[in-house]
Amino acid sequence: MKLTVYFEGEFWVGVVEDESGGLYKACRQVFGSEPHDAEVLEFVQREMMPLLGRTQTGIDLGSALPDRGRVSPKRLAREAAREMQPTGVRSLAQEALARDLEHRRKTRRIVTKAQKEAEQARRREIAVRKAKARHRGR
Repeated sequence: MKLTVYFEGEFWVGVVEDESGGLYKACRQVFGSEPHDAEVLEFVQREMMPLLGRTQTGIDLGSALPDRGRVSPKRLAREAAREMQPTGVRSLAQEALARDLEHRRKTRRIVTKAQKEAEQARRREIAVRKAKARHRGR
């Protein structure tokens, strides 16, 4: 699990990346102004796991990442130093965020369509009842 905090446009954004069980998930949190250490710690302790839990889709890594086995200490130190460089968000994280956003959009469209159809059916039923009530007196 990895949290990257960076400046994007006019806001500070945190991107949480998680690789577990062959599934890669990413989610983002907008902090607004530059977050203090206490604010980031509060986010990690209280909000990060529920935010990841709400992420509905991810990228199946499957065999995309081979098992590296033993890694030399020098390579590990180089990779850690590279991770500390401010690079922004990985393309895999961007793809995971885009997939999750698209999934939420589709579900929202489905729910909205069902609500509109129910409202139209209700209005149609009211109109039919009114028409029958008008004709009963004759």
